[in-house]
Amino acid sequence: MTLPAIAQAVSPYRQLLVGFSGGLDSTVLLHRLKLWRDANPDVQLRAIHIHHGLSPHADAWAAHCEALCAGWKIPLVITRVTLREEGLGVEAQARKARYAAFADTLRAGEALVTAQHLDDQCETFLLALKRGSGPAGLSAMPARADFAGAHLIRPLLGETRASLEAWAQEHDLRWIEDESNQDDGYDRNFLRLKILPVLTARWAHFAEATSRSAALCAEQESLLDELLGEELARLTSADGALAIAPLEDVSAARRAALLRRWLASHHAPMPSRAMLVRIWDEVAQAREDAEPRVHLSGYEVRRYKGRLWWIGATPSLADTVLSWADTNDALVLPGCAGHVCLAPSGNVRLPRADEAVTVRFKAGGMLHIVGRNGGRKLKKIWQELNVPPWRRDTTPLLFYNETLIAAAGAFVTQEGWAEEGVCFQWKR
Repeated sequence: MTLPAIAQAVSPYRQLLVGFSGGLDSTVLLHRLKLWRDANPDVQLRAIHIHHGLSPHADAWAAHCEALCAGWKIPLVITRVTLREEGLGVEAQARKARYAAFADTLRAGEALVTAQHLDDQCETFLLALKRGSGPAGLSAMPARADFAGAHLIRPLLGETRASLEAWAQEHDLRWIEDESNQDDGYDRNFLRLKILPVLTARWAHFAEATSRSAALCAEQESLLDELLGEELARLTSADGALAIAPLEDVSAARRAALLRRWLASHHAPMPSRAMLVRIWDEVAQAREDAEPRVHLSGYEVRRYKGRLWWIGATPSLADTVLSWADTNDALVLPGCAGHVCLAPSGNVRLPRADEAVTVRFKAGGMLHIVGRNGGRKLKKIWQELNVPPWRRDTTPLLFYNETLIAAAGAFVTQEGWAEEGVCFQWKR
């Protein structure tokens, strides 16, 4: 790839954040971008190295990247990540953590540049084929994609690993060899080490042909996006929920295509056909009095008031009781539920000296809330206020002693009312 070619690949960006593992591919990419920058002083490069901590050599790799970037006068960010156990497998979880770190590091006006190449594209296609993916999954990786409000660019996607190695040898580059790349227990390594050499020996241009197939699948998906875009917009509410009734009158194929695009609008992983069937049969078509849900990569698809909802899967807090000793300070809630505080200007009375303050997530008995006559149970109040089921045992409730005072953002009880008081705020 010539310098004009790489300039065209990243155009119109002149500020780039480069994913830099220190391996062959990213070393070649960073070297080419460095040469382009040297000839164009207005180009600004930064590199980011993700320290996964999975290898005993991880610290040495970070030091190698640091030394190389210092020599090339490229600022380097080293970000340490901890992999969560979410049932995705090490490869997928590492990728998720990596791209989250990229998004956090990306500055306004920058594009993210990564070093995937033609062989990677072929592996991605075959992995999608193994999973039984449709055209969306078989589209593999685009050369350019929206990412964190900017773009993710892959300038090397048309080049083989062999061509990158030839470049590295020609320019006497040094790179890291990750020992895990030789472990064929990982699916991608199995394809790279065991399968692709056999296929390429038989058909020399197998990777290029696979890349063309991926591009054709991407074209078909793009066409479907155009044809179904307006319909999906009509079916989707302002808060992202999808109407169920209109989907009952279309073909199964059209319904599946709409469901996939609705999930994609929420940045969900591409579902299998079996998962789409479960979403439709178990959630959309469940009996009226059910509260069905399907789990998908840490999220849930739920049904409420004739619509499908994509929500974060959060554990119930129904049995949680949090003591709030100093209401002048915010109270941090469990998990990723945010925090609550008593802010100025509201209609919640302050606690008396003899009242212990707690935050809970369920309340029993008959409740009398401001603006309603008579008493009601909390479940009935939630229904009247159109609070969906998944928020009913995670919405913070303010108690003074054993008396419910207010529900954050929802209501104040008659016992908690004050003409001039504070506001019970929930910030997530």
